[in-house]
Amino acid sequence: MAKSLFDKVWQAHAVRELPSGQTQLFIGLHLVHEVTSPQAFQMLREDNLAVPFQDRTVATVDHIIPTDTEVRPFSDEQAEGMMSAIERNCREFGIQLLDRASGSQGIVHVIGPELGLTQPGMTIACGDSHTSTHGAFGAIAFGIGTSQVRDVLASQCLAIVKPKLRRVEVNGVLPHGVYAKDVVLHIIRMLGVQGGVGFAYEFAGSVFDRMTMEERMTVCNMSIEGGARCGYVNPDQTTFEYLRGRRFAPQGEAFERAVAWWRGMASEPGATYDDVVQLDGSSLSPVVTWGINPGQAIGVGERIPSADDVADDEAQTVRDAIDYMGWKPGQAIAGTRIDVAFIGSCTNGRISDLREAAKVAALGKVKPNVKALVVPGSQDVARQAEAEGLHEVFRAAGFEWRLPGCSMCLAMNPDKLIGDQVCASSSNRNFKGRQGSPSGRTLLMSPAMVAAAALEGAVTDVREILK
Repeated sequence: MAKSLFDKVWQAHAVRELPSGQTQLFIGLHLVHEVTSPQAFQMLREDNLAVPFQDRTVATVDHIIPTDTEVRPFSDEQAEGMMSAIERNCREFGIQLLDRASGSQGIVHVIGPELGLTQPGMTIACGDSHTSTHGAFGAIAFGIGTSQVRDVLASQCLAIVKPKLRRVEVNGVLPHGVYAKDVVLHIIRMLGVQGGVGFAYEFAGSVFDRMTMEERMTVCNMSIEGGARCGYVNPDQTTFEYLRGRRFAPQGEAFERAVAWWRGMASEPGATYDDVVQLDGSSLSPVVTWGINPGQAIGVGERIPSADDVADDEAQTVRDAIDYMGWKPGQAIAGTRIDVAFIGSCTNGRISDLREAAKVAALGKVKPNVKALVVPGSQDVARQAEAEGLHEVFRAAGFEWRLPGCSMCLAMNPDKLIGDQVCASSSNRNFKGRQGSPSGRTLLMSPAMVAAAALEGAVTDVREILK
């Protein structure tokens, strides 16, 4: 019987079936950061446990790290405490820490791929929701909780129920000015933020076939926002060429042998899926979220819906969103004034994201009332961007060029919204209070759309500027 990649990877890593109905799944790569790991390491100490597979765990710092200074100690005592803890824990348990001194620091879901740690056919776990990013390589990647971080550190295994599998096909040709971020926001809008609960998503179709690896990462990153346990794209030549020559990827003849195995892990024609959804990418326009979850999204030319326009079980969420965001039903999203523009995050902080945003930034100046930040996803991204002169393009337009980190995506650092500021953001979540202020308001969009909003001082169709 033809098999999907998901079934192949699951079978290759299944240790045994547990009485609970869960699978004991071996984890090929464990990524660790400073926020969800301190308690996990302390549990190891309390149980007198070691980390037996030290070479399969890699740590970095990203969530709490300031993006405007490298000075230690950090001004935030809690952040400094987390930083000191991961330094101590990695020394004690023999784990490689990619901190700023290493030259390879960055957001965990940016550095894993760019260093070649992330590879097809792997199982990957990290104490972070957006671990699904790594599925872009044909890996099965899960976000896990702190107690599960402890379990993987201690045993390199995870107890988990196998999800069902949905194939999400997007075909056609994306119009100019429409990006991977628009594709995934559209998918979540169509299937719902709970639509993927109990499922893994296999992303396929001609739109994904043409995507770069960084575009595929953007879509897989937000699988979790649609409720899916994980999401992946089958590995192909685009995947293999991205990995060739990267630091932790196989080298020489070993790479060619790996490619043969990776290719064989892809889903086979005739593989069975629990569900198949087909969407048309040719009809998409730039997408902007208007509400308090990523599924509350519309095309930039559309208007804010009314609670009367949706199903009864969604009406209250729509009312809550309209009230929180300060909308009037029927109001156009285009023209909405913004106070802050944020380009970065594990969703859209890669070099291709910065290139697209810089094309827009080069065409104007940030409005005086807008605070605009560009935060590279890693030190490597920052070096590459600076070598290409992108930082000077952004600075000339009035953006601040920052050090790598998660920054304003979740605001566990000094980068926060103030009061009821409205932020055009290339990040992944628009929940109430997500960006640091209990009343702050977030509009998710592509990096190019964020740059356009910064120049206009309001939500605008980037295609108008790119003309």
